[in-house]
Amino acid sequence: MIGWLSGHVLHHQNNGTIVLDVHGVGYKVHVAVGEDFVVGQSLELFIYTVVRDDAIILYGFKSFSDREFFELLLVTPGVGPSTALAALRTMNTDDIAGAIEAGDTKRISQIPGIGPKTASRIVLELKGKVFSTSNYEPAANLSAKTTAIEDALRGLGYNPQEIRLALEGVDLPDDEATALREALQLLRRK
Repeated sequence: MIGWLSGHVLHHQNNGTIVLDVHGVGYKVHVAVGEDFVVGQSLELFIYTVVRDDAIILYGFKSFSDREFFELLLVTPGVGPSTALAALRTMNTDDIAGAIEAGDTKRISQIPGIGPKTASRIVLELKGKVFSTSNYEPAANLSAKTTAIEDALRGLGYNPQEIRLALEGVDLPDDEATALREALQLLRRK
């Protein structure tokens, strides 16, 4: 099994896949981080390898702890590598861990590919097994107005992490249409 790769980024696709050149061999790696990789950039990734009958699939993580968290998510019934990777693309590990420890199934079910049942299973399986250093605020403590705006922005294609960063510490107007316009302006500035 491949556990670690070091090389240069040869190609970066918009779907979250990179081709990593390791001494003349190009490895296609599905990455968890949302940042842009620069072609030619030197990169080290901790790898989780999935071997199937028809393919060998590599998932790459910038830190060993991110890879461990990915593996922990895979323990949950109904969560496969694609769903676990979507979780790490949507939220950082501290936020996911905070949501799990808070029992916030609503927040976890906002991850693409995870519905309410799977979110409940994740909380049930992993509560007490994860550690979070973030100041996590459960979604239940958010106002209904903020939640409605977040839902509308997700419907427009923005991911929850982008939305959270743009709206952090912002007091939106009471009128939902005005609040949505203001939120869109904030997102465009980021």
